Amino acid sequence: MSAAELDRAVELLVRQVGHWQHPRWAASAAGGNASRADLVHKLVQEIANLAADAEGEPRRTVPRLDNDLALPDQLRVVAADLVAATPADDVLAAAAAAVTATRSTL
Repeated sequence: MSAAELDRAVELLVRQVGHWQHPRWAASAAGGNASRADLVHKLVQEIANLAADAEGEPRRTVPRLDNDLALPDQLRVVAADLVAATPADDVLAAAAAAVTATRSTL
């Protein structure tokens, strides 16, 4: 798994959700009782955790912003942080799989 493949998975998700407005973010994700926004924020936190682990830094909580429209940008930032940490290929693969799984659940 390469950084380019993770970037591609992130861009596909961002294209899918980047135009959503608040009602669409607030709707329940497929097969669950969590909102779509909560699901994407959970993904952002997972990728931030992978980046912290790859950097040898402590994990930090990613703030849940009041405006769900910021979630695509948060995802891009934490994915870039992960790539910049130059993790092992299996870490990149796990991140890309999480992005793809989230995308299919939305």
